[in-house]
Amino acid sequence: MTIKLSPSSLNLFLDCPRCFWLQIIKKIKRPSGAFPSLPSGMDKILKIHFDNFMKKGELPPELKREYCVNGCSLFDDVNLLKIWRSNLKGIQYLDKESGAILHGAIDNLLVKGKKFIVLDYKTRGFPLKEDTHKSYQSQMNIYNFLLRENGYQTEDFTYLLFYYPNHVTENGEVIFDTKLIKISTNPENGKEIFKKAIKLLQEKEPPRTSESCEFCEWKKN
Repeated sequence: MTIKLSPSSLNLFLDCPRCFWLQIIKKIKRPSGAFPSLPSGMDKILKIHFDNFMKKGELPPELKREYCVNGCSLFDDVNLLKIWRSNLKGIQYLDKESGAILHGAIDNLLVKGKKFIVLDYKTRGFPLKEDTHKSYQSQMNIYNFLLRENGYQTEDFTYLLFYYPNHVTENGEVIFDTKLIKISTNPENGKEIFKKAIKLLQEKEPPRTSESCEFCEWKKN
């Protein structure tokens, strides 16, 4: 069996190694409720929105007004971007020692000189807190690790572009505010997490129940 991991599965590994082992090895997933469709719907129209500006060689207004992206352009290799956005393919890295694959699907890329900058869209119901972006640190580390392992140069940071509702107009249109957050990355940390996850999956038995995991506690009861 070829093990194929993603940033989301590695987040599960960081959250609870036992739940991670059971999901990957035994295909036993945590119980979950209905998945809200709004984030995926927003993700789809945002990609169309950005691609329209990419075809014109411009940045959209929500980026153009940000001083930090001066000198950047949107990545314009449409065919490659289509692959890298795919949840089934994405940007991939093969660990030759274990045969495991790490892959991640990006939203977009900015280009500055010869370097790439990952640009990820996030939709929220409320304005950001000071530490909102920290939950995406591992994901951003992994994206830069994947790009570098595929021979691309990246900056030592990525951008998260948050969209959250402000108000509804008299015509029923929902107006969103945006906030761009710069996140410093450590690609080697992404590699280290991947290696540790593979090592765990090679164990014949799952790790002990985590006292901090509500799902492990639920299953015991």
